[in-house]
Amino acid sequence: MRRSVPVAAVAAITSAGLLLAGCSGGKDSAGGSGEANAATKGVVNASNAKGGTVTYALSDAPESFDPGNTYYAFIYNFSRLYARPLTTFKPGPGAKGNELAPDLAESMGKSSDGGKTWTYKLRKGVKYEDGTEVTSQDVKYAVERSNFARDTLSLGPNYFQQFLKDNDGGYKGPYKDKGKAGLKSIETPDPQTVVFHLKKPFAEFDYLVSAPQTAPVPQAKDKGADYTKAVLSTGSYKFQSYDEGKQLTLVRNPQWSAKTDPLRKQLPDKIVLNLKVAQSTIDKDLQSGNTMVDLAGRGVDGQTQAQLTTDPKEKANTDNALGQRLVYTAINTKVKPFDKLECRKAVEYAIDKKAVQTSLGGPIRGDVASTVLPTDIDGYQKYDLYPQKYTGDKLDLADAKKHWAACGAGNTTTTILARNDRQDEVDAATSIIESLKKIGVTAKIQSYPTSKYFSDYAGVPKFNKKNNVGLIMMQWGSDFPTGYGYLQQILNGKAISQSGNTNLSELDDPAINKLLDSAIANPDKAAREKAYAEIDKKTMEQAALVPLTYFKVLMYRSPKATNLVSTSAFSGQYDYLNIGVKK
Repeated sequence: MRRSVPVAAVAAITSAGLLLAGCSGGKDSAGGSGEANAATKGVVNASNAKGGTVTYALSDAPESFDPGNTYYAFIYNFSRLYARPLTTFKPGPGAKGNELAPDLAESMGKSSDGGKTWTYKLRKGVKYEDGTEVTSQDVKYAVERSNFARDTLSLGPNYFQQFLKDNDGGYKGPYKDKGKAGLKSIETPDPQTVVFHLKKPFAEFDYLVSAPQTAPVPQAKDKGADYTKAVLSTGSYKFQSYDEGKQLTLVRNPQWSAKTDPLRKQLPDKIVLNLKVAQSTIDKDLQSGNTMVDLAGRGVDGQTQAQLTTDPKEKANTDNALGQRLVYTAINTKVKPFDKLECRKAVEYAIDKKAVQTSLGGPIRGDVASTVLPTDIDGYQKYDLYPQKYTGDKLDLADAKKHWAACGAGNTTTTILARNDRQDEVDAATSIIESLKKIGVTAKIQSYPTSKYFSDYAGVPKFNKKNNVGLIMMQWGSDFPTGYGYLQQILNGKAISQSGNTNLSELDDPAINKLLDSAIANPDKAAREKAYAEIDKKTMEQAALVPLTYFKVLMYRSPKATNLVSTSAFSGQYDYLNIGVKK
């Protein structure tokens, strides 16, 4: 996911939970702080101690806290504190964090009709913070509002809209079809049962319903775009106050019960999220203990990185993790001259990836990339269609100039977009501008805040066309840890939307679309992974994006926080489900 979540039918997983093993000092416990990368191997400072306040900070403000209207990995992760999807990921280190478990559902989905019908039974006795019981109708409504009201809630992915039988396209969403029965393709035969009917088989559907879009929403309490201000909790914590753009405070949900939730614990008394805090300040507060978690999970800034990596004592409190993420530049295939393949190929050869890697923080922030799939996604195959040649530190531009001449664009101007609250991204864009000058491309940066990047700018095709946006800086993580979960929303032409778009290249290649559709219908995991590798190569043949680095995060692990574990399921971030305060 740009923002993150984030296989054939998955067997039901026991409710004991990996975190419990860590807390009991089991084999997945990494003990205390004081060892670099400890949280990538196990749970650090495992504890069941209750009380205190866990403080998070974020350099901007998220687009939304609404579980049905979000797509950043850190909100997928954080929202589980107050919103329970049908399934979720067990807290666990690295790839172990990819293990699914039933959450709101009492077990994994039951598949029938060749993978086109999926049935889930909800746990009995789950209540909202106001004491009312959660029903299957609330889950149905949550999916309807998040996928079929794109003019109101446009920020999340549209998987359900693509795959559900949607009344032959006649359903206009719950806000326009008020009082009607809604989608026929989601049935609720009783208050505990929800049945999804798909147009075609979807072998990884248990992963799909881990998205917060399946977290229940009672229709009577829905406030559309304003629901973000007071989400009705089904998790272990609920909203106490929300000062937009400044601070969110969560407190214990008195209606939450461990009897209906084997994954969560109610450890701290309060969870405070401070917004729009400078990254340098966040880094200092992490080291002092005033902040326990950087919510974005993108890691420390360059100045802090230099300090941490040269001080052995401080380095021992860091975690350097892969997270199924790629840093890349999307090439807009609809904006001249990049609508020509030869022009795009020239860009592939021209961008000095080693210089970009340096601007991003060096190898500790990720190896130079040549593929669409990250190295830690099943289906990844190593290859390089556009190998770069260096003499010392100087990039050989012969191939770049040859393709640029073939495309016939001559001296041209374009715009490159980046997020202004991500200095490393701006620095990378600046490096790219210097590279492209050498083949006759003059690019200028337009930068915008993360909170509006996809809703108002990079994710709006009309904006890009109007502003001659040929290149867009992007960092992408898997929606869920499979090739399909990684590729679908950035490559399938059907995923292109008019706002909140993440197919930034606007690639709509019939062969790639067909491969994605056929792969997800295939119950054979190995066959799916082979297809994902083929999609990867076809995308690079189209030169639709320039892979820059296989992103690694360098996070500072607060010694005052308990139950810290870095998980691939949420892009290498710490799992936020059960972080507590060290006593």
